[in-house]
Formats: sequence, C-alpha cells, structure tokens
Amino acid sequence: MSSKPSVDELLWSWPSVCKAVKDEWARGFALSIAKASKRRNWAPTAKQYAIMHRLVSDLYDKRGDFDLIED
Repeated sequence: MSSKPSVDELLWSWPSVCKAVKDEWARGFALSIAKASKRRNWAPTAKQYAIMHRLVSDLYDKRGDFDLIED
C-alpha cells in the first residue's frame, strides 16, 4: 500500500514515538508535535508531516514484524 497515512494515523502512534526516540533533536521535535497537536484545528506543515511519517516508520521498522490478527 503506497498511500500516505493521515495525520490522525500518525498521531495514534505518537506517544510511542515520543518514548522511543533517542536523538535529542528528534525528541524535542516529537514533544513539540505532541503539544501542538492538542490545539484546535492544528495541522502539520508539509515538512513536519514528512518528519512525522519518517519517525513513525522508523518506530515500526525497529519493532520488526508483528503478527496480525486473522479472522
């Protein structure tokens, strides 16, 4: 699937990103996004979205494969 995740999908994983990120700059960025996302009608800039997408992707790449629940 090549479609980009929505901002809500990225923010769903954001608490895990905030806990997992080790780099000082990335940690500050993650915490600032967490704070900003609480404001009404907030939306990330294109650059913020790209970094958010990369951080969430990195989070799941580091966790490795996970089992999906089958019907």
